Amino acid sequence: MRRFSHLTVLVACSLLQAAPVDAQTTKLPSSAGEVKLTFAPIVKRTAPSVVNIYTRRVVQQRAPSLFNDPFFRRFFGDNGAERFGMPRERIQNSLGSGVIVRADGIVVTNNHVIADSDEITVVLSDRREFDAEIVGTDERTDLAVLRINNAPSDLPALRLGDADALEVGDLVLAIGNPFGVGQTVTSGIVSAVARSNVGVSDFRSFIQTDAAINPGNSGGALVSIDGSLVGINTAIYSRDGGSVGIGFAIPTPMVRVVLDSILKEGKAIRAWLGASGQSVSSEIAEALGLDRPLGVIVNTVFPGSPGDDAGIEVGDVLMSVNGRKILDAENLRYRLATLVVGQTADVDLFRNGAKKTVLVRLVKPPEDPPRNEIELSDQLPPFGGAAVANMNPALAEELGVQPDEGVVVLRLKRRSFARQAGLAPGDYILTINGQEIKRVADLEASLARPSRKWTFSIKRAGRVIQRSISL
Repeated sequence: MRRFSHLTVLVACSLLQAAPVDAQTTKLPSSAGEVKLTFAPIVKRTAPSVVNIYTRRVVQQRAPSLFNDPFFRRFFGDNGAERFGMPRERIQNSLGSGVIVRADGIVVTNNHVIADSDEITVVLSDRREFDAEIVGTDERTDLAVLRINNAPSDLPALRLGDADALEVGDLVLAIGNPFGVGQTVTSGIVSAVARSNVGVSDFRSFIQTDAAINPGNSGGALVSIDGSLVGINTAIYSRDGGSVGIGFAIPTPMVRVVLDSILKEGKAIRAWLGASGQSVSSEIAEALGLDRPLGVIVNTVFPGSPGDDAGIEVGDVLMSVNGRKILDAENLRYRLATLVVGQTADVDLFRNGAKKTVLVRLVKPPEDPPRNEIELSDQLPPFGGAAVANMNPALAEELGVQPDEGVVVLRLKRRSFARQAGLAPGDYILTINGQEIKRVADLEASLARPSRKWTFSIKRAGRVIQRSISL
């Protein structure tokens, strides 16, 4: 007797049209076609587009401090560590998955799969191997775009579907290379959409699925039942590193925007609204007369931004973008990040008890004022060793922060005047010795005046801090 798994029965029930069950209409399957329900046709069509990605990275390994001592180097020489079998370099290998999305050899994967790699090898499902190069990466979405070198003309590309059309309960397939065992297909359902409490990227709106996803699946395909790509598998929730039925994928609207902008601009370009706020809580909803806590209440509108030009005001509640409901502040960031620069968007808002729709023109964040990024000389007190820049909307978008006016600290050297003075990345330098600092040029002019004592103020997380140091 042939046995069928619970999954086969479940799929059969989901695919057959529901009908009243009674003795007059119920009948046994009358053909093999009615019994044999399988994902094989979908897999045959989509699996060749999913590739394995192998990376190699040369890691510098510090030799024991013993071999840095001049006394021992007199006896063992500069290569003493190597002579005792302790190389200063080692090769680190890693693996992941990717998806061919263009027939000319363009592959999408996760940024963390190829980060810091020196060599990238793409292996097709038919075992052909090719070297690949990085076209562009976007750490904020954890996506990367690769190009297969000397790509053949018969590469199968997977069509990008509409992840916004997914509903909880829809069947999906996950295709990748878990644990390096080779290409594997698993099935499941969409467990949730718009998951925002997953901290693996700056734009948190993930597809959650119970299809088994494990290490090595990262960058692989989440495929809908019609055979289209709906997500790039990126993370799992796990206590021991294995699948427990909670996996997350980056939806294709985000993938499409990052892919197109990297191919055109060499980097990810996202639309800029110039307005931000906080999620509507139950208390805010009740105070404003809303029937439920949905949307984002605006608390900042950047002058001259698209949001400002469209008439968005502080206190407005943003309810939807192009007909897609805004659940909270994280969901708004995701919706804006999936819009295409150069187009327009309809934004529904709630103001003074009434609903209103405004038309927003989509532009990329401007470089105004020019960032003028510089690194201050190590010997220049009190901020030597600090890299600073003029904040502008473009820089704010790259850093994932709200734009503000002034000079911001980007990074610090480990041992530097700036670190000893108490600066930290993200600080805004407000004044130096009583001189207001609005631009990098103001900072350079102030530091050019010799002084034995320095007093300055900085803004950190919205709080102004006064400091004073003597040399």
